[in-house]
Amino acid sequence: MWTNTSKNSQSSQYFVLSLFVAVIFFALLGCTEKIVDGNNQHRSWEDYGGSPDQSKYVDLNQIDKFNVKELEVAWFYPTGDNKAYQFSPIIVDNQMFVLAKNNSLVALNASTGEEIWIHANLTGIARRGINYWESKDGRDKRLIFQINDYLQAIDATTGKSILAFGENGLVDLKKGLGRDPNSLVRVQSGSPGKIFEDLLLLGSSTGESYMSTPGHLRAFNVVTGKLEWTFHTIPQPGEYGYETWPKDAHKYVGGVNCWGEISLDIERGIAYYPLGSPTFDYYGADRIGSNLYGNCILALDARTGKRIWHFQTVHHDLWDYDLSAAPQLITVNHNGKEIDAVAVAAKNGFLFVFNRVTGEPLWPIEERPVPSSKVVGEEAWPTQPFPTVVPPISRQEITKEDLSIIFLTEKEREEWKLKLDSIPSGLYTPLSDKTETLAMPGPVGGVNWGMTAANPTEGTVFVISINWPSVYDKLLTLDQLQNRSTKVPVSTGNSVIYQQNCASCHGVNRTGLVGPSLIDIEQSMQFNDFSQVLISGRGDMPSFSHLRDEEIKELYDFLADQSRNQSEGRGKNTSEIPLGPVVAVGGASGGLEKRTIVREGGRYGAPYPDGVKVDHGRMYLDEWGLHAPYIINPPWSEIMAFDLNKGEIKWKRSLGEDSEANKLGFKNTGVMRSTRNGMIVTSTGLVFSTSKDGNIYAFDADNGEELWSSKLPAATQGLPAMYEENNRQYLVIPAMAGPLKFGRGGNTLATDKDSDPQGGYIVYALPID
Repeated sequence: MWTNTSKNSQSSQYFVLSLFVAVIFFALLGCTEKIVDGNNQHRSWEDYGGSPDQSKYVDLNQIDKFNVKELEVAWFYPTGDNKAYQFSPIIVDNQMFVLAKNNSLVALNASTGEEIWIHANLTGIARRGINYWESKDGRDKRLIFQINDYLQAIDATTGKSILAFGENGLVDLKKGLGRDPNSLVRVQSGSPGKIFEDLLLLGSSTGESYMSTPGHLRAFNVVTGKLEWTFHTIPQPGEYGYETWPKDAHKYVGGVNCWGEISLDIERGIAYYPLGSPTFDYYGADRIGSNLYGNCILALDARTGKRIWHFQTVHHDLWDYDLSAAPQLITVNHNGKEIDAVAVAAKNGFLFVFNRVTGEPLWPIEERPVPSSKVVGEEAWPTQPFPTVVPPISRQEITKEDLSIIFLTEKEREEWKLKLDSIPSGLYTPLSDKTETLAMPGPVGGVNWGMTAANPTEGTVFVISINWPSVYDKLLTLDQLQNRSTKVPVSTGNSVIYQQNCASCHGVNRTGLVGPSLIDIEQSMQFNDFSQVLISGRGDMPSFSHLRDEEIKELYDFLADQSRNQSEGRGKNTSEIPLGPVVAVGGASGGLEKRTIVREGGRYGAPYPDGVKVDHGRMYLDEWGLHAPYIINPPWSEIMAFDLNKGEIKWKRSLGEDSEANKLGFKNTGVMRSTRNGMIVTSTGLVFSTSKDGNIYAFDADNGEELWSSKLPAATQGLPAMYEENNRQYLVIPAMAGPLKFGRGGNTLATDKDSDPQGGYIVYALPID
């Protein structure tokens, strides 16, 4: 089955329809002139992910298996503010564009690191990257990005805002979504989208709460800012998939958004979207059905937004198993035929592989029975899709033998053995309102953004995976949640709220663990934005809807006070204009102004629209159960190569080392909480990968052997990049994620403010002869 949209097994007729559309589409496409030569897309890094196909593959031959050990630092550009940027550099015409100096967009000489221009203080800019577009005559060169739920464009040559774009330089992303823009908490995605011809293809980040923003896919004209097409991921009446929801779901359900990485087949004009789950993520009584296009890999005509094919990897998601990692476009030899394929890695630990033209799986995918839900009102889908040939990318269960012999005492192991016998667990086990539930992988396990790459012509896909369980608390009714929230005292001047709600992800010292550093958060996020993120969630972060308004305000004040108290001795972190060649400040007028959000219904979600009837009340989840990654034995993070000509794992190894485990005599451990790593694949047979242990590694792409590593000045969260300028090949790593954390308790290598590492962009190259 290639599409699964109802309990009545209508997938065959749906596939026929999808295939018919695909045949017509490509018949028409054959009559058009090929606009972009896909063979040349891998010799530069002008795009987030390196190229339109997101392969992170470069066809450059200067650095190879034999000389990679000679790499040395060519230059280093400090960000000057100690922020933990997730930004991924792009390089165009010997200019590298980076984020630094208190959220300023900076153009650097890519050969030397010298500043060319600075557009200062773009507070609220999308944190993972920007887009580059150039007109056919090369005269119009633009950087297009999201900021505070707007689109803006900057002249890539001068660094100044293009005010002819949109309305006085702004395109309002909250408009055109079928709901009151003033009621939408957030729309902007952390990922930059993708440029195709004269279009910017864009997803969104909608939050995780009830009544959050719908995840429409949209395309905007890069010159005018005009909205060119919209695809409703929550179908509206008359649209394909509408019957997989309650009849009014499109009026109130949110999510089903692409907050991850879009991949493009530029020769065919197909965009591949990895889609997220519907909201609320963990209880779906108000969205009974399989919920297309939730958790789908969706192929659209990039020019028109018309659906070509889709496959739903999770029906009626109740586990936040979003798709976010870039779908990898490869060519394989399958049953004696050359097939253009797409491989999709998921949080739930599966790797799905399809013919990327028709959507047909290369190997059978079975619908297997899964546990039902015992929560009132919930109707978990009775089956889920399981690949039958390609092995899982991460662990999908915990046995008693998996319990850690490193960081659990003997008494704790016995306690966990009893817990494994007493609470619901296993893949696709719905959460309970009576007891805890153990999920493996949890919502930040498996694969996340930035963690897939490929050698497109050899059929090899590289994956970084995380083995991280979640121990969920029970689901709560509104009354239970409100009662629980009153137990957290408002405690002026101390960190009770922070320690109870934030420390497990952001660290006891606010320097970051799985979540980013919160040091100087007030410099990059004003209170209104801070409150919105806590209420609705963002990306990997859940909603903290149980916090009262006064608690959110106290938490923000606490973080701001701590930053002010510790600012001495660190880099400047203010809204002052930075030193250097500043050409503009703050983007287009109005883009930094805070907009009023009508929070009807408060932190528990707005009421359903008038005329909408929902039979059951809402259930809530207090937290995501991410507090115990240490309960399992290593490896906690791995890197692997899949030969998808055969559907086999070619090699697999741990990625990084946990220094606390190393001290106890354990090696090849990987690193706990190891999200947000990135890779580069080269035509010379190398795979470069960052790691949460603060190193950059080079592996032999054929067998996984480590050939080189280098200690970075700080941990990294953005994607690395590779490029060639003036006949010299460079590797750039964004390294600014703060102190490194290891072991059970989030130990740090640098906890004193005076020993904070100086973050920045570190660039390697071979020595000049």
